[in-house]
Amino acid sequence: MERFIELRGVSKIYDGERVLDNIDLAIHDKEFVTLLGPSGCGKTTTLRIIAGFVRPDEGSLYFNGQDVSEVPPYKRPVNTVFQRYALFPHLNVFENVAFALRLRGTPENEVQRRVREMLELVRLENYAKRGIAKLSGGQQQRVAIARALISGPKCLLLDEPLAALDAKLRKDMQAELRRLQRETGITFIFVTHDQEEALSMSDTVVVMANGRIQQIGSPTDIYNEPQNAFVADFIGESNILDGVMPADRRCRFARTNFECLDAGFAPNEPVDIVIRPEDVDVVAPEKGMLRGTVTAVTFKGVHYEIIVDIDNFKWMIQSTDYVGVGENIGLYIEPDAIHVMKKSEFSGLFGDYSSFSDEMDEENGETEPSADGEAEN
Repeated sequence: MERFIELRGVSKIYDGERVLDNIDLAIHDKEFVTLLGPSGCGKTTTLRIIAGFVRPDEGSLYFNGQDVSEVPPYKRPVNTVFQRYALFPHLNVFENVAFALRLRGTPENEVQRRVREMLELVRLENYAKRGIAKLSGGQQQRVAIARALISGPKCLLLDEPLAALDAKLRKDMQAELRRLQRETGITFIFVTHDQEEALSMSDTVVVMANGRIQQIGSPTDIYNEPQNAFVADFIGESNILDGVMPADRRCRFARTNFECLDAGFAPNEPVDIVIRPEDVDVVAPEKGMLRGTVTAVTFKGVHYEIIVDIDNFKWMIQSTDYVGVGENIGLYIEPDAIHVMKKSEFSGLFGDYSSFSDEMDEENGETEPSADGEAEN
């Protein structure tokens, strides 16, 4: 696929703070790209720069190799669907979708044809005369998408459009958005802080934090091969420990030596170790590479979420086998379950599973774990 949109060295400063810091990003034609990250990471600002609502303070924006940094929003081949759909409450579904065409003076027979096509695309052909107030949240969203698509943009920008929907409707709309992108064959750029949305819908995920891009890749790559502790913690659940690499394909953490698949590190280089909860096997204590005491068990439907204390470091394990609180268990970890990352600015910021949020850790006075899994005072 050829490059469609490029941001080169883009920065944006508000009140002396860099909310975007030297962003380089290439988005390809007909690609579903998700900008993913926590509040304040710069993802919405990036979207607004692409739309033309915000001008970068540094760097340039290109569409098909042409610098469009000074091109106003209405002349760009994009359209935007916002979190609040901004539909006209006094117009019915048909007239909401037809609005842009009527504004341009499009002949009535063409308006009728194109609006019908759009309503069929979003599966609302039987709702043309219905008032906006009588639609569900998901139906209103589809009207907003139809209104955005009817102008024939080459790119659709979606700024957290699923945030106001309930959990089941969000899943339905995730599938609908993916279907619409495939059927229209245009580029979708989707902004969210929800990792499940990003992983389930996207061709490419762009993970952002602190105004910078932390990693770009497919959902599989982002999940299986996180490049730093922030990505590992933000995408799914992760046990993140301090470790060292004595040699290629050998690592040490939690006072124990392990075989792994990673290489290319300096001898005894300090590293971050990531182990996903689902990649750990629960075994009898005498068969475990590590041994610990179960401190909490939560039933999650398809598996149990087990918290295990190993030398004051709380691991999370996901297993279909039940174990009780207070039991001593062993953990067995295959070499391909161990992911080794270089140290980064995020090293040491993400601890164990004493709690599930940084805020609770701070309130409880939790300290960071050391390289061998013991808390430092």
